[in-house]
Amino acid sequence: MTSFWTGERVRLRGIEPDDWTAFMRLAADEERLGNLPQPPRSAEGFRAWTKEQAVLRAEDDRFQLVVEAADSGQAVGAVGSYRTDPRAGWFEYGVTIGADQRRRGYAAEATTLLLRHMFEERRYHKCQARVFAHNGASLALQRRLGFVEEGRLRDHVFHGGRHHDIVLMGVLAEEFARGRGPGDG
Repeated sequence: MTSFWTGERVRLRGIEPDDWTAFMRLAADEERLGNLPQPPRSAEGFRAWTKEQAVLRAEDDRFQLVVEAADSGQAVGAVGSYRTDPRAGWFEYGVTIGADQRRRGYAAEATTLLLRHMFEERRYHKCQARVFAHNGASLALQRRLGFVEEGRLRDHVFHGGRHHDIVLMGVLAEEFARGRGPGDG
């Protein structure tokens, strides 16, 4: 049997101190592709952050994992659970894949592995995602995975000299179980 955290295309693993260069590239890609810009961070800042993350324990089911290409072992992105409400049974997740690694099914499979863990092992009832309305690729990914639009925060973020909407997406555990995502059998 293969690992619970391994699919056909990706393997999810904990963050290692040496992953700092991958996270530095991901941050640059996200800014270039229209996500909120953050103040520039030094290489030493990324080194310190990954070193801290490498020993951090998941608290209240909030954690971040490296998405590694199964064929090469290269870190191609990150996926994680960022907000949780165990009592109400929901969590919010995010996924990012490096610009040069997109359109290979990595995000879909990494998300499917994360959702399977949170729904089947941790017994959450609902997953939420917040997506920039102008990010058509991410909206399409969420829909392919069974997410539906639950609302819209109009002019919610300011970036690039103007306000942008955030689309609130959600999928329930039973919806996920009925329409399994890519990479599940």
